[in-house]
Amino acid sequence: MLIKQKYAIDFAKSITWLVVLGLIYYFNQLDNITAWLYFCLHGSYGIMWVMKSSIFPDKTWEKKVNIPYLALILFGLMSYWAPAFIITMNSHDASLQVIVSAVILFSFGVYYHFASDMQKYIYLKYNSGLITDGLWKQCRHPNYFGELLIYSSFLLLTIESSLWWVPVLILSIFMTMVWIPGMRRIDNSLSRFEGHEAYKKKTAFIIPYIL
Repeated sequence: MLIKQKYAIDFAKSITWLVVLGLIYYFNQLDNITAWLYFCLHGSYGIMWVMKSSIFPDKTWEKKVNIPYLALILFGLMSYWAPAFIITMNSHDASLQVIVSAVILFSFGVYYHFASDMQKYIYLKYNSGLITDGLWKQCRHPNYFGELLIYSSFLLLTIESSLWWVPVLILSIFMTMVWIPGMRRIDNSLSRFEGHEAYKKKTAFIIPYIL
């Protein structure tokens, strides 16, 4: 039996707010501003992702996979909830500087992630080939850059705790094993289009103008 990857992804994203809310009540963190901020950031991101999946879906996640692989995807996405457990289980309070920085990272992350995905969706709906303007002029994978900022904002809220390394490790593993190979596959696939080599030389890989 084969099932679309998007179903597992959308499910995990859609219940994030509920999971975090449950942790806040279970660990009696009703007065913890950091926990509620995390609820707002990660919870709203999950809802926005599901909306994006419905309005301008990514064809990558339309691919069907078997049940064990689907379960692996689900488990991987659940690991992203690590900051929620760290914050609520340890009654962790982030400093004002960290909170402000997390909100700024999240805001720019949402912009890059969703705006670039929308640009890609609209362009490919009516055209084919390379996207070399807009956010794609700054780097070759602005949507991944947006996700990097978003998940960095989540783990930043735990950076002052003793378990800061757990979400950092999780994100590093995902980047090494999933994100970077995925971006390289995209680059290889787009290499068939004329002008790709020139486009590749003048653009950053993931961080606009830098890397």
